[in-house]
Amino acid sequence: MELLHSEPALFPALVFLFGLLVGSFLNVVIHRLPKMMEAEWQAQCAELRGETLAEIPRYNLWLPRSACTQCGHQITALENIPLLSWLWLRGRCSACKSPISARYPLVELLTALLSAAAAWKWGVSIQTVGALLLVWTLIALAFIDLDTTLLPDSLTLPLVWLGLLFNLNGAFASLPDAVVGAMAGYGVLWSVYWLFKLATGKEGMGFGDFKLLAAIGAWLGWQMLPVTLLLSSVVGAVVGVAMIVLVKHDRRVPIPFGPYLAGGGLVALFFGADLTQAYLAQF
Repeated sequence: MELLHSEPALFPALVFLFGLLVGSFLNVVIHRLPKMMEAEWQAQCAELRGETLAEIPRYNLWLPRSACTQCGHQITALENIPLLSWLWLRGRCSACKSPISARYPLVELLTALLSAAAAWKWGVSIQTVGALLLVWTLIALAFIDLDTTLLPDSLTLPLVWLGLLFNLNGAFASLPDAVVGAMAGYGVLWSVYWLFKLATGKEGMGFGDFKLLAAIGAWLGWQMLPVTLLLSSVVGAVVGVAMIVLVKHDRRVPIPFGPYLAGGGLVALFFGADLTQAYLAQF
């Protein structure tokens, strides 16, 4: 502990390396959790129909071992070193030479950088532990929603309760502010959803978005909700218009809002207080 305090850069460096490992695991979560949910839904539907599904191989976050999606080559330990293995393999499978998406090392690098930033900002403290859990979960949720337009309850709901737990002693906000933040985060988007549905007869967003903003409110307090919503809405609108204009995105195909909420929440986590003070200083 004395060494960590005497060398301020050491702790963020260690957390950066650990963040690379966590990022590698998040890639597994992003890829497998939606498939696990789909298998569970199929099993539930079959049970309701009175059918019996054939026994399928165990599939979860741990089993089976990671493999190439094209040829089935099982990835060895040397081929699974975060960031370095992708560079060493030049972004291709060692067996069939099929391209490996650059998103895998990017998720690892993003996780490591944000983890190191949290360690630098809060040092060796309970706030760093909480910030890391929040950062990692938001990254997983953002990419899952980007791929599937789903925000799994298995991630969003525990995130709400974890935020309240960490704020029992005011780690990021007072407990009353965190409780109000969770309620307001859910209520604001729930209200927008119903106003839009009553006005147009269509659903403008999913219930997972309500729960994600509730989780951000539970972690950061109600004061950070305006910053989160403003940033996510502006960026989401700009990206949505650009996709429609530049790549002819079909307006009838929904654009996931979760990644923008997660991004707004991350900005609020690191810079929310400064942004709010800078805004209020103008008045």
